[in-house]
Amino acid sequence: MTGGLLDQLKLDVDSDFDVHRVSQANDPEKLVDEVGGDVEILCNTGHGLKIDGALMDRLPKLKLIANFGVGYDTIDAAEASRRNIIVTNTPEVLSDEVADTALGLLLMTVRELSAAERWLRDGKWASEGDYRLTPMSLQGRSIGIVGLGRIGKAIAHRCEAFGTPISYFGRTKKSDVAYPFYTDIVEMARAVDTLIVVTPGTAETKNLINQDVLEALGSDGVVINVARGSVVDENALITAINSQTIAGAGLDVMWNEPNINPELMKLENTVLLPHVGSASLRTRRAMGQLVIDNMKALKTGTAPLTPVPETPFAEW
Repeated sequence: MTGGLLDQLKLDVDSDFDVHRVSQANDPEKLVDEVGGDVEILCNTGHGLKIDGALMDRLPKLKLIANFGVGYDTIDAAEASRRNIIVTNTPEVLSDEVADTALGLLLMTVRELSAAERWLRDGKWASEGDYRLTPMSLQGRSIGIVGLGRIGKAIAHRCEAFGTPISYFGRTKKSDVAYPFYTDIVEMARAVDTLIVVTPGTAETKNLINQDVLEALGSDGVVINVARGSVVDENALITAINSQTIAGAGLDVMWNEPNINPELMKLENTVLLPHVGSASLRTRRAMGQLVIDNMKALKTGTAPLTPVPETPFAEW
């Protein structure tokens, strides 16, 4: 296990498995050398560990990589597939929480709610008067969702309640929605003034939101990212905000997090959150339970609940 779990889930894991916790080892590399030959499950509950062929070589009996989270961009799933290793993630159980965060982040950004709170807490409301009238509002905005998967659809459902027109960009058109569909993200950016980014972080989507997209979005444009930091070209975003090419951004994910680019920190019209999209006790418990249930599938010889597309389950 690369990280931790909530206390009750930790007890459940300890009761059913022999667990080696890399995050608690004085010498993680030595621990892997000592126990790697016996490891059948890699429970990826940490952050930033690259699970590639080199690590898999050190775990010759590995059968399952149980990932805590819907995104598994740190796992070489194609290599796992070549080795008949199943990779699982935790979809659906976090969709609503992340969608709620996306809408909260959007409201914070366009209405400057966190800046207004700082105004109050700094005593400026009493000493200098009311906070300024915000140039932006959610009213009258149009939304372009980048990636209309489970979370994207949950976000769209919430946006409908606000009365905002919705479009989406992706590889394939969805048969169960009537929103305008774009295969060209620059074209969609021209048609909307708000991008909500929720596509997986892959080599294909790296820097998908680039200078061309930001220029097409325009001076009223807002970028909300609850996907992965790698999907947005961070330098291009900083330049676009500083030059007023777009109006602002709300980011729950960033490049090289938690070590944030100092230039991002200087931007007044940008809201930054410390990757809290799914970070409620309720949702993290559900995610952890799904991780455990996928692990128990190996133990009982049954099918895992949520294998990723690259490693479809046939048999253990």
